[in-house]
Amino acid sequence: MLAFSLAVMAVRPAQAQANFDRPGGDYQSAVVPTGDPADCALVCERDRRCRAWSFNYPTDLVGGAVCWLKSNVPARVQHNCCVSGVRGAGVVEPRNGAVETSIDRFGGDYRNFDLKNGEDVEACKAACSADNKCRAWTYARPGYVGREAHCFLKKEIKPPRRKAGFVSGVVR
Repeated sequence: MLAFSLAVMAVRPAQAQANFDRPGGDYQSAVVPTGDPADCALVCERDRRCRAWSFNYPTDLVGGAVCWLKSNVPARVQHNCCVSGVRGAGVVEPRNGAVETSIDRFGGDYRNFDLKNGEDVEACKAACSADNKCRAWTYARPGYVGREAHCFLKKEIKPPRRKAGFVSGVVR
């Protein structure tokens, strides 16, 4: 049974891990102007020295997102700052139905606001759920719209568009 499990795991394609960092082993870093972790994975794929990578979300508009290429495969550490993976790992965003990772529902806004330090996507979702006028919401991570995380409440449900650093959902 153990041999079968190992064989199945070996066949499954490697995936990047959202909300994990791989500290150490860095030999190169570069700003990622798009703010998209998939671009960091692609840079690693094209560099023969690269064995693993970590993508750090921007902390402000000036610094931008950073891609760290690694000469070895450091152990992963859970941290919401990052997305990390090994060479050959595609970036697969988590999907749970109610929360759409890397999705922006652009337009239809009737209210938007900065979130307080420490508030995250759940605060934006809760603000929409508590407002009868709200049909959908979009959360922007810190550094994608401004220094702070930002929440957009929407009176209309707009089509989803892939956009790194954003999380959306439909409430009603």
